[in-house]
Amino acid sequence: MATIITVLYYLMVGYFALCFIWNFLRSKKWQTEVLYLLALLPFLLRLFRLK
Repeated sequence: MATIITVLYYLMVGYFALCFIWNFLRSKKWQTEVLYLLALLPFLLRLFRLK
């Protein structure tokens, strides 16, 4: 059961990371791009199991 929850958690984190990356690539303002990068950082750290 714990494995299923872990897999679902990492799928959710990956989905949100992809959404942030998609919005980052579509953004035209540098302020918005910095905001997306700051929001994306914790998701990438979790996804790569660094934190």
